[in-house]
Amino acid sequence: MKIVNTIQEVREQVKEWKKQGLSVGLVPTMGYLHEGHKSLIDCAVAENDKVVVSVFVNPMQFGPKEDLESYPRDLDRDAALCEKAGAALIFHPAPEEMYHDDFSSFVDMNTLTGGLCGKTRPIHFRGVCTVVSKLFNIVTPDKAYFGQKDAQQLAVIRHMVSDLNFGIEIVGCPIIREEDGLAKSSRNTYLNDEERKAALILSKSLKKGRELAEAGEKDAGKLRKVITDVLVSEPMAKIDYVEIVDWNTLDAVDRIDGPILAAIAVYIGKTRLIDNFILA
Repeated sequence: MKIVNTIQEVREQVKEWKKQGLSVGLVPTMGYLHEGHKSLIDCAVAENDKVVVSVFVNPMQFGPKEDLESYPRDLDRDAALCEKAGAALIFHPAPEEMYHDDFSSFVDMNTLTGGLCGKTRPIHFRGVCTVVSKLFNIVTPDKAYFGQKDAQQLAVIRHMVSDLNFGIEIVGCPIIREEDGLAKSSRNTYLNDEERKAALILSKSLKKGRELAEAGEKDAGKLRKVITDVLVSEPMAKIDYVEIVDWNTLDAVDRIDGPILAAIAVYIGKTRLIDNFILA
């Protein structure tokens, strides 16, 4: 496995692979990889001849008071996981490699990004769309892999790919959880022992909500209330949002008449965690 830092090196390697008729998968990450990321790499390795993993903490998707500087980083650890999973290449650019001094072009959209995480992180998805578009142009993969834990991001990327005719298949992969139910996240490292226990309230609340929906409840308001009631039972939890939305449009729904996304964002201490379930 190779680790490269420049766009030119990635392009040269991918060009050589494609001359050989090999398929290429891309797993975009911000590093500090865990079993959730590994599941994406595993899927990509199973479906492609070569897999590129990008490791880039994208400054464009962080707001002024967010955790850009403290976001965990460990390239050696990431490289060991990628090599074990069978990735062929890590692309680990510096910010100045991706964004030169007079950079002024962005990718944005008018739908899907205004609610959920976009409500309190207004610049976030412009940063996501811009960096993912750049990675698609640099790597030119056949398929790209994203986790369902970031469900809004997955929906946004699929919509962007359709709008901009990228010709890349977007593969969504299931949420990977700890044994006790907590969704795996690089930000879990911010939690102390007490906060880590309190964070289990996210998966517990969604479990109650899913049970209600699977029992046939069609009133989205009742579903939202059940999830919220469980969350507020944990004193350390501060709710950012609890939403029941149409999985295709991400618009809020009153009744469950088709595929839905039940999504939550909750602060445990200073750490903002997200989780969800999709009911088709």
